[in-house]
Amino acid sequence: MSLHENDDVISTTEQQDQNIVLCMKWGTKYGSEYVNRLYNMVKRHTTVDFKMVCLTDRTEGINPEVQCFPIPPLALPDGSPERGWNKLSTFEPDLYGLKGNALFLDLDVVIVDNMDEFFTYPGDFLIIHDWKRPWRITGNSSVYRFKLGAFPGLLPYFRENFDEIREKFRNEQAYLSWYVDKEGKQTYWPDSWCKSYKYHCLQKIPMAFFKPPVKPEGVKVIVFHGEINPPDAINGGGGKWYRYVLPSQWIKDAWQ
Repeated sequence: MSLHENDDVISTTEQQDQNIVLCMKWGTKYGSEYVNRLYNMVKRHTTVDFKMVCLTDRTEGINPEVQCFPIPPLALPDGSPERGWNKLSTFEPDLYGLKGNALFLDLDVVIVDNMDEFFTYPGDFLIIHDWKRPWRITGNSSVYRFKLGAFPGLLPYFRENFDEIREKFRNEQAYLSWYVDKEGKQTYWPDSWCKSYKYHCLQKIPMAFFKPPVKPEGVKVIVFHGEINPPDAINGGGGKWYRYVLPSQWIKDAWQ
């Protein structure tokens, strides 16, 4: 059952071929403006036909062009640490009857260039290669793509072995990468496409006091993690003494 009623009837063949941009919003950390800006950025930066779907527990303020569904329950024991496990619900064997290629985007990414190739780049499962520890299989799940329903065992295995999994894996992207890799299906996006604002854009002290963050060559999506989110990048300022940030005009231009 959707939270936004959608009366469109789509044939099975059309569904298999459609491109779906998936995002997820739960709790109050991110408002509806994050969903709406993400939709606007995708729309500006792709010529590919797509439908945007948000899995959420709150629909207020979300653009009606974004189809909303409840977040499928993971049925974890009470008091279980969150660790981003909710993202794994995108791998429900039947996710509200949705079919086709799913491109998942974190709410706080900023799209800065054409992203058509994210829908066509070859591979069964694509994810960002870890920037700091490239020798590990674990990917960064801020941007990943898969065929909906293609990994029907991923969630059942997670639910049946949760106690073992939460001891072995730090978060959802570690488990996700491990599971897909053992299936022989994990591949990575080209290195230049997805860059970290923290690692690849910020200037080091003392230059951070004089030079604004840089936009890496060939980048399509900027990923935010840690203390800084897009509004912080736009406004600038200082958190920890070693992480001073000047305002970023190019992020301001893109995040709308």
